[in-house]
Amino acid sequence: MADLELRQEGEVVWATLNRPERLNALSRNLVEELRDFFTGLYWRRDVRVVVLQGAGANFCAGLDLKERAEPQGSRSIGAGLTAQRKISEIVIAMRRCPQPIVACVDGAAAGGGFALALASDIRIATPTTRMNAAFIRIGLSACDIGVSYFLPRMVGSSVAAEYMLTGRFITAERARELGLVSQIVPAEELAATAQGFVDDMLHATPLGLRLTKEALNHAIDAGGLEAVIALEDRNQILASSDGDFGEGVKAFLEKRRPDYVQREG
Repeated sequence: MADLELRQEGEVVWATLNRPERLNALSRNLVEELRDFFTGLYWRRDVRVVVLQGAGANFCAGLDLKERAEPQGSRSIGAGLTAQRKISEIVIAMRRCPQPIVACVDGAAAGGGFALALASDIRIATPTTRMNAAFIRIGLSACDIGVSYFLPRMVGSSVAAEYMLTGRFITAERARELGLVSQIVPAEELAATAQGFVDDMLHATPLGLRLTKEALNHAIDAGGLEAVIALEDRNQILASSDGDFGEGVKAFLEKRRPDYVQREG
């Protein structure tokens, strides 16, 4: 059985971290499967949205430390950097792929699991959700796998420092206060809530959805308003010139779901 279970329903892939007996900790194999999946999404037009979740009662407890336990000095620095990059490339691929990612964050989202949640586009929590930069509690820097990039941009530098310098857990309520999660729902309602976001996203044209994620990514680090406006102007002309634009307008006026044409290439 794969450590990453992939189930495609129409244009949506439900990706499940499938190691519940280890709190969905990131084994070497799971790291490889996550990286291959998110990297491959860049070229796929049959997938428009991804829902990321964990099997059982937890999202992801971070790296599987039991599997990775090695005597100090047993590998070279170069080999360590290669192993590190194999993990960090996952969040780069998550931001680069054009499909929005909805994360269903139940229970623990620690260390690498925290990074996966932050690299997603929308996060839904449950009352038991607990997120933290666990790296600093095991002798490492809290700045790992993109956390030091994502967290300050989402909650500000002071709050980010509070949680990254201490490794304290962010509860579900605190996460909602900070804007880290969109909603808190009972665990049994996670999938249905995620499906609601998915349904709304699928009202967008395939190109419009992709361009929106792309523009949001670039706007975060843009040099200023004019740079963002230039990107927005370019994207609106591209989207309005796409063959699906007319169907989107027609469906809106007729108060029905749009029926977009699947285009290759």
